[in-house]
Amino acid sequence: MTLADAVGESLLRFVIEDAGEVSAIIFGELYRRAEEWKFRAVGQGYESGLAGLATDFGVDIEDDEAEPGTEPETETEPEAESETAVAEDTAAGIAPDVRSRATLEAVPAPRGPVDAEEEAAPKKRTARPRTAKKKVTPPRAPVKSLAENESWKQARLFPVSALKNDRDRETRATSVLLSVMAQVPRFGRRITAPFGAPSGRMETFTEVSLPHGDTPRRPDGVIRVERAGKLWTALVETKTNGNPLRSDQVQAYMDIAARRGYEAVITLSNDVALEGSPLVDVKIDRRRKHQVALWHLSWAEVAHQAQMLIRHEGVGNAARTWLLQDLLHYLQHENSGCHGFQNMGSAWVPVRNGINDETLCQGDPRALEVVESWERLIRQVCLRLGGELGQKVLPAQRTRRGTDPGARRARLADQLCLEGRLQAELRVEGAPGLLTLSADLRTAKLRTSVEIPAPEQGYPLTWAKRLVRRLAEAPADLHVETLVEGGTGGPRGTLERLRPEPADLLPKDNATRITGFRLSLFKGMGSGRGSAESGFIRSVDDAVQRFHSSVVVHLDAPASGRTVAKERAAV
Repeated sequence: MTLADAVGESLLRFVIEDAGEVSAIIFGELYRRAEEWKFRAVGQGYESGLAGLATDFGVDIEDDEAEPGTEPETETEPEAESETAVAEDTAAGIAPDVRSRATLEAVPAPRGPVDAEEEAAPKKRTARPRTAKKKVTPPRAPVKSLAENESWKQARLFPVSALKNDRDRETRATSVLLSVMAQVPRFGRRITAPFGAPSGRMETFTEVSLPHGDTPRRPDGVIRVERAGKLWTALVETKTNGNPLRSDQVQAYMDIAARRGYEAVITLSNDVALEGSPLVDVKIDRRRKHQVALWHLSWAEVAHQAQMLIRHEGVGNAARTWLLQDLLHYLQHENSGCHGFQNMGSAWVPVRNGINDETLCQGDPRALEVVESWERLIRQVCLRLGGELGQKVLPAQRTRRGTDPGARRARLADQLCLEGRLQAELRVEGAPGLLTLSADLRTAKLRTSVEIPAPEQGYPLTWAKRLVRRLAEAPADLHVETLVEGGTGGPRGTLERLRPEPADLLPKDNATRITGFRLSLFKGMGSGRGSAESGFIRSVDDAVQRFHSSVVVHLDAPASGRTVAKERAAV
């Protein structure tokens, strides 16, 4: 169990080893005491399962009336999904609140004398609490198509062939997304939970006319959620392709929402919002008693959430899975206009040329614009990789907490002018280290790398042989570098050259301490600012995908005891 801060930086780590034959376990407790949040590592297991855990918290468990040898089981039907939304959201990592264990105590009931008949009666089997089992329906394996040839296109619930202009794309995309959110509660909850929406019955609307002065306004969509008789409402403004959000439109919707008591305005476009750098400038009247929150959502984030539910978590039944699959197919189609961040901006080419000519000066605002575009691209790369893996992938920033985002980007822009490189680090769940990405604009090369710490025990030659053996299926042009104490460069070489002689990774001086190994792949960098096949965005995405699929996957799982024994015997 790991405890991390908001940016994914690991603070604490708690490992439970040899848990034994338990079917329920408490890893840790997050509780509040004296106006401070505290965390306690517990690691307590229960052989009696969830019933034993609940009983320890003072919950009375009633035994179900069932035939001997059978266990009560309650399955969640599609019609009952609204009743189990909170349970499903908790399983998905969306917790409405955090409860303190310190407020609950298990008080044993007083027990009187036991007569002989009660003592001789057979003991009842251990009760199990009634729990709703979440149905996970993974997508079915594709069957052979009945089409005569590839020119036959499968009929789609959300067609893209009739889209002729940006207005059609915006209208269709908004309607498709909102309708699927209402019909697939887990997906709708995933989209709205970060914006403060409650878990409840959701209805969505499009092209709603709302009064605003002399001319009524028509937001692209409206989301309403009902819970306990209260309504949560958000207005939605959508853009597709590279169309920017208009400040006057968003300002009008903010004013309408404030007058009508709505909670939020959600903007949706291909752009990615950055901390401290809003996409639109709006004025918020702080004198109003009711304040409206402004949120932004990228189409890449929508596709990411759909991909996570389809491939890794499930949504309840096959019909909802099919709806999400059709939505994802629509978003990924080239004619939908919902492709996520796809343009490095007008400053990309001048900055790239200025670095090559050594004419780019520090303080140039175009360098700052490129740094912001690079950060948006990295966030989107994390979403795509995380959707493929079903794991958390977050950008890691080596800055002190509380650092102003604008000052940090200005420092990175000056570094770009001096060194001609853009750098980023990705924290991939389960990976042995941070995945580092560097784009050198002078040499037009991308470098993806990961640093592996040296084992605490064993001999350096054993480490080198084991590393080369684990990389048996990695690309031959993978660069392997030995990291030594003091920061000085250690031995290095390609995997093709090191496979017959792993000992070449060892320093000549046996006294030099090895601290780890760095694995790197190099790739040509796209020059265009767009997302075409020869563009910079596509080359970055491909480089990260290739490095993880061909290198990192061979390192993330530690070797078992049997594997280690075989490796030692081979050495």
